Amino acid sequence: MKALVYDYSIPKYLLSGLCSKIQRRRFHHLVSPLGLRDVSFKSPAPGWVVVKPLLCGVCGSDLGLLRGAESLLLEPYASLPAILGHEIVGRVDAADAGFAEGERVLIEPVLSCEPRGLAPCRYCASGRYNLCENFLDEGLAPGSFLGFNRDAGGGMAEMTAAHPSRLLRVPERVSDEDAVLVDSMASVLAPILRHYPGDADTVAIYGAGVLGQHGIRLLRALGSKAKIVVVARHGVQAELAAAGGADVVLRSPSRKELAGAVGGKFVKTSLGGGNIEGGADIFFDCAGGSKAFQEGLLALRGRGAYVMVATTSQIEKADVSSLWFREITVTGSSSYATAPWRGATVRVYRMALDILAGGGYPSSGLLTHLFRLEDYRRAFQAAIDKKTSGSLKVAFDMR
Repeated sequence: MKALVYDYSIPKYLLSGLCSKIQRRRFHHLVSPLGLRDVSFKSPAPGWVVVKPLLCGVCGSDLGLLRGAESLLLEPYASLPAILGHEIVGRVDAADAGFAEGERVLIEPVLSCEPRGLAPCRYCASGRYNLCENFLDEGLAPGSFLGFNRDAGGGMAEMTAAHPSRLLRVPERVSDEDAVLVDSMASVLAPILRHYPGDADTVAIYGAGVLGQHGIRLLRALGSKAKIVVVARHGVQAELAAAGGADVVLRSPSRKELAGAVGGKFVKTSLGGGNIEGGADIFFDCAGGSKAFQEGLLALRGRGAYVMVATTSQIEKADVSSLWFREITVTGSSSYATAPWRGATVRVYRMALDILAGGGYPSSGLLTHLFRLEDYRRAFQAAIDKKTSGSLKVAFDMR
């Protein structure tokens, strides 16, 4: 079968990182350890269901790997070589484990205790399998996600497989194009459910790529009346943010403009670019990086919450005085698993799919590009260079 395989190569990884720092908006395929290959398919373990991918989305974590910008400390939680891709909608290849041949399914890609055939650790036992303590243990090669694991190949291929517990049936009324959005939806839905705002709150969403767009739409879909302030970089992002339900949309604002939008007061400083007094109740960082982290700490009122949604490996030269001065809560959000909602515990992946199936979710314009596997260089170039391509979600089409 054809598959996009990422090899283990420290020199090529470092060279990819160097080239990406010089030319940030280019996919440097000539130095990347990624290639399209003919490989044999083997199911990772007995009892797994074989799936033929229909669409597979490109995630920011995939781009971080290709750009040599992943966390060095998280290396043990991936094993190479690996077939990339974890945002997968596909069809069951043969009847197995209660699934019928031809059924459309989503794959929730977390490789926690159950897919590994292990007794549940304390986190898996409580439903928080995104925090599993056995990502490095037996049953499968080390790695927390399908697509970053040498045993469990991802969806950028003509064939993959998944543990039955990680499969969700896709209703007929949900298109492939909408279903492939579920993974990115769930990545934002989880932190929203865990930090759901009050109707009188002000929420800042920094970054209006696909994560930020989902953040706006999910808050409105869940009935939130909170004021939503969105910071967008590109014009298309700004237009989609307004259409999705944002109250205020800013294009690369100054700190003074940000202060006004979140209801704070801009305070001049002799050095450092100024401070903000008062501000948002919750700041969802859907962009990642040092600037977003810095603006997040400043844009929050006392005891506000900064939530890191987009993956970030390093923060540089950030003034963290607001963290202690205003007693701000800083937290991350890793994938999905379960979350509280209306007095119950919900499976986030399922809830995201249910929201889509319910109709009314404004998904139009979020999936912007489809490519064949053979065109992977163009696909990753479009995903990396958002300014030129106008991309939000890019996906591979194996139909």
